[in-house]
Amino acid sequence: MKDKKFTTASYQEAKSKGEKITMLTAYDYSSAKLIDEAGIDSILVGDSLGMVMLGYESTLQVTVDDIIHHTRAVARGTKRALLVADMPYLSYHISVEESIRNAGRMIQEGHAEAVKLEGGEEIINKVKAIVAAKIPVMGHLGLTPQSVNMMGGYKVQGKSEEQAKTILKDALLLQEAGAFAIVLECVPDRLARLISEKLTIPTIGIGAGKYCDGQVLVMHDLCGMYMDMRPKFVKQFAPLGEAMKEGCREYIKEVKSMDFPTEAHSFIIDDEILAKLY
Repeated sequence: MKDKKFTTASYQEAKSKGEKITMLTAYDYSSAKLIDEAGIDSILVGDSLGMVMLGYESTLQVTVDDIIHHTRAVARGTKRALLVADMPYLSYHISVEESIRNAGRMIQEGHAEAVKLEGGEEIINKVKAIVAAKIPVMGHLGLTPQSVNMMGGYKVQGKSEEQAKTILKDALLLQEAGAFAIVLECVPDRLARLISEKLTIPTIGIGAGKYCDGQVLVMHDLCGMYMDMRPKFVKQFAPLGEAMKEGCREYIKEVKSMDFPTEAHSFIIDDEILAKLY
């Protein structure tokens, strides 16, 4: 049902029924309200906000406070969708205790309902600890943007035998650690299919083909509102970016020509009152 609240349990139920899960990013109240009312299953407050909202060159400059600020706004506009918040760079890399504390802040202060972490075997102890603190965890494997410097850029992951085996192993470890779902980013579609078949928890693909249990896209990519880069896996479903530019051009034109505002956009004052002011 479109109006039924989507939860972590709904993720598992969708996989068991073979129903695809839909996920989009949102970073503000208005966008969240629109996509929630459209019927999206899950909303991600991604650290991609650093690039599409704050103009950073990568996600590495995003802080926990940034994520909490935007998640709180998104939560106000979200009723049905499951709200997931990204744990940004260095928020879960230093210690187990700090990882739990930062994840907890996203739940308590940001009103998120789950958190997402990038990485596999090297973060399993953090995942287990956060899950033990009763906070649902979504994993993220393949191209993990927080590791972009180690990877040498935004490159497809899992094309070699060694990489493919590592991603599969990490996916199984994350499942065993208690993750309720795993994002697979920029991995070959047949590898993503194999992983999806071997896991009992859902996979959410982004640049990982159609055989994942669901898909996620950045809202600004879907709507053509972020022009700095356009990955191969992006499909523009609504070219709002160009429409917004054209609207701005028309606004500029009408202000300069005095065609806007008209009387329909203005307020009136009684002639007698106005006359007394002269």
